[in-house]
Amino acid sequence: MNEWLKKFTASLKERWAKWSIAQKIILIGIVVAVIAAIVVTSRVSSAPTTVPLFNTPVTNQDARDAILFRLEEENVRATVNAAGVISVPDERTARRMRSLLVREDLVPTSVDPFSLFDVSSWTTTDFERNVNLQRSIQRMIKQHIEALDEVASADVVITAPERATFTEDQKPTTASVILTFNPGSNMANERKKIEGVQKLLLKAVVGLKAEDIVITDSEGNQLNNFEGLADIDRNNIIKQQQKQIELLETQLRAKVLKALQTTFGADRVRDLNVKIEMDMSKVSRDMTIYTPIMITEQDPTKPYDTTEKRDSIPISSQTITKEFTGTGFNPEGPAGVEGQNPPVMSDMSNVIGQSKETGVTQNNAINTEHRTVEVSPSMGKRTVSVNIDGQWRIKLDPKTHLYAVNQETGAIEREYVPVNSEVLEQATSYVRDAIGYDLTRGDSVTVTNIPFDRTEQFRAEDEAYFARQRRNRTIMWVLIGVTIVLIAFIVFRFISRELERRRRLREEELLRRQQAEREKALWDARQEGMEVTMSVEERKRAELLESAMAMAKEHPEDVAMLIRTWMMEE
Repeated sequence: MNEWLKKFTASLKERWAKWSIAQKIILIGIVVAVIAAIVVTSRVSSAPTTVPLFNTPVTNQDARDAILFRLEEENVRATVNAAGVISVPDERTARRMRSLLVREDLVPTSVDPFSLFDVSSWTTTDFERNVNLQRSIQRMIKQHIEALDEVASADVVITAPERATFTEDQKPTTASVILTFNPGSNMANERKKIEGVQKLLLKAVVGLKAEDIVITDSEGNQLNNFEGLADIDRNNIIKQQQKQIELLETQLRAKVLKALQTTFGADRVRDLNVKIEMDMSKVSRDMTIYTPIMITEQDPTKPYDTTEKRDSIPISSQTITKEFTGTGFNPEGPAGVEGQNPPVMSDMSNVIGQSKETGVTQNNAINTEHRTVEVSPSMGKRTVSVNIDGQWRIKLDPKTHLYAVNQETGAIEREYVPVNSEVLEQATSYVRDAIGYDLTRGDSVTVTNIPFDRTEQFRAEDEAYFARQRRNRTIMWVLIGVTIVLIAFIVFRFISRELERRRRLREEELLRRQQAEREKALWDARQEGMEVTMSVEERKRAELLESAMAMAKEHPEDVAMLIRTWMMEE
């Protein structure tokens, strides 16, 4: 085998040497192309497969961006090709995301999320197609509902009656769904999620209406009876409104309390009570406002008001003038019939008179503005109450300039200084401006000066003060004792050193006398011619004395320093 491989290699080398440069380049190009094709094929085959979210492309850019953003929130990796088809990793994810998008109304109107059975067969009848269509819709709806995280299983039944000739004879399409939830799920009490399931059915089944859908749980309780949930919704709305009011109260309380504590101190202003009333109901008002007509606008070069306004402008006018001169006839009725006028009126017949009537009718134009205002919510009455404590001052003893102590109770005497009335008024004005005080709204602001109960605080301060006083006295007596001991030690040391000095002087004097007597005896013996012998100790002493005298003569400074050191040590 090795020999065959060697022969094959040798033949390849021989052929390669015989080839021309063009043949070599062509061979290398073919090999590179084959390798590139293998690499591309392996990458394409190893690429993960995806499933289209919808069978039709989403051409609307805004709708596509909204869908991709929602998929990104659910941590679903999605891709979009050039045609606009959105793809997800697997079929289960696609069903779950379609259910979510249908529930949140994010599916574009041009996209059918349930395009099923696009493949037809020549041997399939219309009845079979309808049955298969209904079954497929039920199966797909079941899969979509079960794709929800909180749903363990779902049973879907859809009844589609045959199409009637007349509309009044047409029976409605109905749907019933039984949901079994996972343990710990609260989906049955969340209206939005149940509405999502209902929207899923409405989108999937043609001709289905909301009133023909029944969604129940495994115990038979109807979940899509939203009219019965009106009270629950109302309670939830009330809770949200209460939370909003509490949030406003907390923000207002924190703002005003921080300002007052910065001015008076955190210990003097401890709490602030705020109560806000709000009308959360929606009120729509129609108003007609009459405003004057502007004749001349304001001249910007003039510092004063140059506008001219009128309440109205005449549009048209009519003047009516009536005059009458002649005999005033008193009608008696038809001819030949006795009149019914009283005698007084009858006597006034054929009286000559004159009548004149003048009237003016004028139509004016005025500015009229119609407004429709919807108010929700509206701010109501605000009530704020805060208490500011005064100042406590400790009395001093005029003799010792220390804290004055009550002899009966044994406590430090203190004096309460209340807050000045002017300061209280200024604080009240400050709080009113801070909360936007409105008298017409019925707002109320109360700032009081009631002393806080500081019994425990004063007791702790008194105990700390007296403990400090006792500690100071103890330290003072200890220092006095230490001072006395130090003074006694110094005196004892001084006396002992003095006694030692005197003893040393006596010894030196005694030694000096003995040395003098010894030298005198030696001198006398030398004078008499006697041979004197010195002991070993005397000879060493004499040698040391001579060497010390010689060193003192040669190095007087060193000897003086040595003597000074000896004296300091002594």
